[in-house]
Amino acid sequence: MSRTSLKSARIEARIAPETLAAIRLAAELEGRSLSDFVVAAAEAEALRRLEEERLVQLSAEGQRRFVEALLCAPEPGPTLKRAKDHREHLIDGA
Repeated sequence: MSRTSLKSARIEARIAPETLAAIRLAAELEGRSLSDFVVAAAEAEALRRLEEERLVQLSAEGQRRFVEALLCAPEPGPTLKRAKDHREHLIDGA
């Protein structure tokens, strides 16, 4: 569904007059309406924050330990081997 076909919702916010003036001026500089500017800025920040939440950040030591775990992984146990065989049977039909 496209964004234009969705119903719109309304939000309200109380802000200081100087903040409103700054936002209004920024919107004018971009040639946008105040509403469009505020919604676009809020959406960009929301998406940035959501992406930030999805990222896994490790310290240098954490990165080293993660790579070491990948490179020095133990041999698969019997349960994992059975699961692999079962998956191959399902996929390949062997």
